This record gives sequence, C-alpha cells and structure tokens, in this order.
Amino acid sequence: MIFIYRLLINFVLIFSPFILLIRLIKKKEHFLRFKEKFTYFSNKRNKGKLVWFHGASVGELMSVIPLIEKLEKKKDIGQILVTTSTLSSAKIFTKFKFKKTVHQFFPLDTNYLSKRFINFWKPNLAIFIDSEIWPNMLTNLKKNKVYHILLNARVTKKTFKRWKKLGTFSKKLFQSFNYVYPQNEETLKYLNKFEVTKIKKLGNLKFSESVLDSKKTINQNLKKFLQNKKYWCAASTHEGEEFIAANVHKAINKKIVNLITVIIPRNIQRTEKIINTFNKLGLKTHLHSLDKKIPKDTQVYIVDTYGETKSFFKICKIVFLGKSLTIGGGQNPLEPARYNCNIIHGPKVSNFPEIYRLLDKNKISFKVNSQNQLIKKINELFKKDVKSQYIGNKIKSMGQKILSKTVIEIEKVI
Repeated sequence: MIFIYRLLINFVLIFSPFILLIRLIKKKEHFLRFKEKFTYFSNKRNKGKLVWFHGASVGELMSVIPLIEKLEKKKDIGQILVTTSTLSSAKIFTKFKFKKTVHQFFPLDTNYLSKRFINFWKPNLAIFIDSEIWPNMLTNLKKNKVYHILLNARVTKKTFKRWKKLGTFSKKLFQSFNYVYPQNEETLKYLNKFEVTKIKKLGNLKFSESVLDSKKTINQNLKKFLQNKKYWCAASTHEGEEFIAANVHKAINKKIVNLITVIIPRNIQRTEKIINTFNKLGLKTHLHSLDKKIPKDTQVYIVDTYGETKSFFKICKIVFLGKSLTIGGGQNPLEPARYNCNIIHGPKVSNFPEIYRLLDKNKISFKVNSQNQLIKKINELFKKDVKSQYIGNKIKSMGQKILSKTVIEIEKVI
C-alpha cells in the first residue's frame, strides 16, 4: 500500500507547479514562502534539542499554543518548530511573539521531501496534532528513530470509515506512533479498533487557553461605537451563513433599532463576497481592518483580520457559531464558552459532539435547526440580557489540569 501511496503522491508532485500557480493567483499561498513546501526553508535549525509540532491549520495550531508557551520556558529545549499547511495559520502564528519558536509550511509528503525535512531539522520529538497522518513522514520518522506522538488525537465516525477501507495499512500508520493521546471517548473507541495499544487519555487540549489570548481586547474606537447598542456575533461563518445572518439582522432590527451584527468569517478571503451579500439586502457594513471612525449608520461590522475572535467573545453575550447550519462539522465552542457567552449552533456539529453535549446540558449552548429558530433564540437571549455565569471558570480549571498533564507527558520524552 505504501508503494501505491508514493506513486500517487509523486503524481501530485508532477502537477504541483500548476496547482501552486492557481493557489498563488487565488492568494491561498504565500508568495515567497511557498518554497518551504518543497523543503527550501526560510529558517535555520538552532543548536540544542528541537521539538516539532505539526497541525493542519488554525484550529490545530491554536490548540497547542498554550503548550508551546509552557515549553518555551524550558531551558533544555533549544528550538520549537511549528509546521502547518495553510496561509491563514501562518498569519495567525505571527501574532504570537515567541522567542525560540519558528513556523514553516509542511512539505508535500513525498518520500524524498520528507527525508530532506527530517535530515534538515533533526527533531528530537515530533508531535502531530488532531488527525494529521502522513504516511511518508511517519515511515521516515520511524526509520530515523525519532520519537513521535499523536497529540489531542481525533478520529470521527466518518474518518474511521475512510481509514478502515485501507485495511492493515491504516492500522500500521496509527500503530507507528510511539504514543497516542485521544481528545475524547469517540476517538479512544476507534483507536482500539485499530488495535493501538500505546494510548493515554489526557483530555482535550482545546480546553486550555493561551496567555496572550487572555489579554486581548477590542480597540477604543469600536468600544465607543458599541456603547448604547445591542449586538450579537456570528463567528466562523461559512458560505450561506452570512445570508442567514443578514435575514436575522433584518428581522430583529424591527424590534431593536440600535442593533449591530458582528460577522467573523472563517475565511477572510471571502470578505468581498460577504459585503455584497449584505449590500444586496440593503445593510450598511464596516470593515474592522479600516481602523478608523465607524460611520453611525453601520449595521454590520465585519471582522476581516485574523486573530481577533477572542476579543469579540469577551464583549458579546450572544454568539452564533458557524459551519453548523449550511455546512456540517461545527466549530469549537470552547472559545466563546470560556468567556461566558450564550452560544447558538446549528445541528451539524459532528466534529465536537462531546463538547456540545456538555454545553447543551448546562444550557450554555442552544441548538437551532433553521433561520426562524435562530431569530427566536436571539430575541429570547436579548430579553434575558445576561451572560452564562460559571462555565468560563469551569473550562479554565479543566484546561489548566489538561495542560499540566500534557506538559508532564512531553517532558518525559524530550
């Protein structure tokens, strides 16, 4: 099976210049740093022990930021390398002013490039996050006797079915890790089906919080604009959900005249399209990136910059989390819950079932199945005009315990 995989990935390599050109035109790749994906690196390997983290994109990166903050203080670690695959995650990384942590893009997973990557960086510990399984990289790490773990591992029913089709090849990949740390019971169940034996459940790292995140606040210009206004936030929105948010705004605005809708799209490259959606419905928008006086007639405030989400969760009592009504999977609800927000979500939250069950049970989050139900729930929450009082402290406490246990596990193998 590894032979077939290598054949397919080499085929992708042949066509990668054309794919990259298209992605560069669409501004989905860094104009200079895309070469890192072919192991032409922008940073150097420092002396001392190197710990390497790899996650696919923003969510995976953010889940290990608190852990990286802890490891940065360890004197026996010379350098921390973080790799991701997306441009958005690279932009988010720049907001964290680390002293010995650098970011590079993950290379295309060919046998040759994965070998070059390992030979250049010579990691003492490789940490893959969530569901990042790359056959060539894992195979070559094992050959080079590099200790590698799958941290905050997540295997859903959908992904398990996909991996199961590959038979023993999947089992060998999951069993190749020196240790696997599942983030929930569902993952633990599927890891057992893959006959993975080196498993330890520490908890979900997404419960932990970055030191920098806890200090973020909105600017004075926006704070002044929001005075004496009612506002709600639609965060991590995907295609179609901004249109729903626009209709929700128009419906609620009939009763609440000083209403402001805050939109935080998952992908800011869709900003122009989002503006057009609101303009067609006669709603006045303002972009966060303009950083100037906000017009008085603004109805929709669009956050078109990365790394600002938590600042808005601190001030918003009502948050709708996207990727749950028009597109499935859901987004991590722990961030708004940490700031005591009342969370509304659609029915499609299969990526975080245990967390949503916990929040729904405690009446911190509320499921809606349609636009009309969303309007009704927001109106109800505006009438209550309160934030959830205790869940933030509970999540913080859980996060600190999980983070402490994870640091101890990492220290054992460095």
